[in-house]
Amino acid sequence: MTDELIDIFNGDNKPLNMQKMKSEAHLKGFWHRSVHLWLYNKKGEILLQLRTPNKELHPGLWDISVGGHVSAGEEPMNSLVREAKEELGLQIKKKIRLHEIRKNNGKDRNLINNEFYYVYYLEFDGKLGDLILQDDEVSQVKFVDIAELIHALREHPNDYVPHGSYWYDAIEEIKRRTNYHYN
Repeated sequence: MTDELIDIFNGDNKPLNMQKMKSEAHLKGFWHRSVHLWLYNKKGEILLQLRTPNKELHPGLWDISVGGHVSAGEEPMNSLVREAKEELGLQIKKKIRLHEIRKNNGKDRNLINNEFYYVYYLEFDGKLGDLILQDDEVSQVKFVDIAELIHALREHPNDYVPHGSYWYDAIEEIKRRTNYHYN
C-alpha cells in the first residue's frame, strides 16, 4: 500500500483537524474518507477492476471501477478525478454529482477500514483497450452484465471485495440509470 497523509474524522464524518498516515489510520481504525466511482455503459454493464495481488486490503479480488483515499487537504471530487486518472488513465472532464456518502467499517486481516465512501456514478461507453491500468493497483478490468454480476456475487462471493449490500445498492442504481431489465 502506498502510504499517504490523510485527514481524520469522527464517526459522524466531522473533521478532527488531525492528519495521519493511511497505514496508521488502518492500523488504529481512524475514520477517514475515500471515493468510489462506478462506471457503467448504456447496455447495463458495470466496469470492474481486479485488485493486484500486492494490495494490502482485499488483494486479488474484483472491486468497483475506481476507488481511493481522499488525501489530506483534498476535496473528494478532486480525489475522484485523480484516482480515475491514476488507476485507469481516465480523464474526467465534467463535474459529477455526489450520489451518496456511505459509512463503512470493515476489517481485512489486521487492517481496520473505517471509511466514509463518497460515491459517484458515471456513464462510460469507451473501450477497455483505451484505459491505461496502474500496474501496482489494477491487474485487469472488465465490463460485466448486471445479471451476470448478481449471479457471480451469489455463487462466488469470495472473488469480490466484501462490500455486502453496497454491491446490490449500486447495481440497483445502475439499473435505474440505464433502464436495465433482465429475465
